Amino acid sequence: MMATQNDRLVNVRDAAEAYGCSVATVWRRAADGTIPKPLKIGSMTRWSEAEIRSHIEAAKLDREAA
Repeated sequence: MMATQNDRLVNVRDAAEAYGCSVATVWRRAADGTIPKPLKIGSMTRWSEAEIRSHIEAAKLDREAA
């Protein structure tokens, strides 16, 4: 099965770039449940790019609703 752009898995640096924060902040926010938790695949830790995008879009909608 070939991964599409929407379901690509990204590392912590890419997740931090998407959220516009530091790597340490990504780890903190994942631990406290503020952002989606990563997937563990063997020794790798990856985030779903689609989940990150959805999370950011939901935050935008929440902001506009407030």
